[in-house]
Amino acid sequence: MSLSSAISIAQQAFSNTAQQTAIVSKNIANAGNADYSRRLALLGSTGSGAQVVSIYRAQNEALLKQSIASIGEASGQARLRDGLELLKSALGGNNYETAPSKLLSEFRTSLQTLASTPGNKTIAASAVTSAQDLANSLNKTSRSVQDLREDADKEIALEVDKLNSLLADFEKANNEIKALTAQGEDASDALDQRDKILKQVSEIIGISTVTRGNNDTVIFTTDGTVLFENSARKVTFAPTTAYDAATVGNKIFVDGVPIAPGSGADTTAKGKLASLVQLRDDIAPKFQSQLDEIARGLIELFKEGDPGAATPIPYKPGLFTTDPALAAMPATGTVVPGLASKITVNALAKANPLLLRDGGFNGVVSNPGGAGNPSPGYTGLIDGFINKMGENMSFDPSTGLDGTSSLLNFATGSVGWLEQTRKIASTADDNKKAMLSRTQEALSKQTGVSIDEELSLLLDLEQSYKASAKLVSTVDAMMAALMEAVR
Repeated sequence: MSLSSAISIAQQAFSNTAQQTAIVSKNIANAGNADYSRRLALLGSTGSGAQVVSIYRAQNEALLKQSIASIGEASGQARLRDGLELLKSALGGNNYETAPSKLLSEFRTSLQTLASTPGNKTIAASAVTSAQDLANSLNKTSRSVQDLREDADKEIALEVDKLNSLLADFEKANNEIKALTAQGEDASDALDQRDKILKQVSEIIGISTVTRGNNDTVIFTTDGTVLFENSARKVTFAPTTAYDAATVGNKIFVDGVPIAPGSGADTTAKGKLASLVQLRDDIAPKFQSQLDEIARGLIELFKEGDPGAATPIPYKPGLFTTDPALAAMPATGTVVPGLASKITVNALAKANPLLLRDGGFNGVVSNPGGAGNPSPGYTGLIDGFINKMGENMSFDPSTGLDGTSSLLNFATGSVGWLEQTRKIASTADDNKKAMLSRTQEALSKQTGVSIDEELSLLLDLEQSYKASAKLVSTVDAMMAALMEAVR
């Protein structure tokens, strides 16, 4: 080997070591970065000896796709669980202290107390107050349900804007990757950026991907709609500014195709958008319909009238009415949207609480003593109300609860429905988070950085550097000896 050849080999070795060391240093610097894939300099044999011929980026396509799918499932389930937790909070938290079912039970107890001392106006006033508390609970809970829908609608608008922005960023990264790949250059940084964007997109909407030539990637929604192919498809949504029980929210469109909402407590939703639509258009409206049926049941149970009298008196609301007043009694077993937000206690009962004992809201006095000389010990009307609360009546089956049930059982069933739905959603959330954690751990083992491995490689490079330095030192000594001999 000539001295010039030795010098050339040493120079190439220094160059290789420098490139490898730079990559190891970059790996170590990104050891805690979940969006970074490990790099490795690959050596190849060339005419001038071994040299770095390419940069290998650790990847596992199958695990990456599974991770992206798991992110979407976990994100959708977590958002549904959060919405259900908000509904639970609206009912008073863990013990459902302000739930209509609890206040209905307390109202029945107050009626029983009044029945034991029907002549006591103070106790009658307390019963009327209890009735108003029940009406207020229905009003407040109904408003909370519609606030949840309104907030979900606003969040949808924000997530759609974020999704469109991410797709624009994805287009830039994808174009850069295609160009670098076509030129045979290292596209590792751009690939990391694109994978990071894919993970962020999957948090918003469920996706699947297909990779084509030059590392070009196409994105589809889980419904099969193209979300990105060469350019980003437009995701559109028209927000609704205010919600009540009759409001129907607008759909989200991907390139003109509506996305499907999730279904079930262990939701099929992948990404936040499908869960938000499910909360806005399924969970919250169903719970609202249950509240509306409780309100309708109260109005029906306490109605007053005598259609069979010689001069018929049609049924009209008695103790419980609405503001504004209903034009007619609600149809039996049929939801009246928003009724829970309007129910209130008849102003006549507030002015004269003993009407609860005697009747007379609609010209029908039940007390045998008559309107002019009522019997203070009369309990027939009060006992009738108490008994009817435990008797079966018809409810709209679209509420998801029993179509035939007592008012007390229906109200309790509504809370049970919410709690069961929340528990299933919470358990599913734990399971999907665990699946995501395991998938990400498996992916990290394949593509992530191990500090121990990098430090071991760094020691090997140090030895390589020492060997190259020794070669240069030897060549230098030989050159010095040669020059000395020439003199």
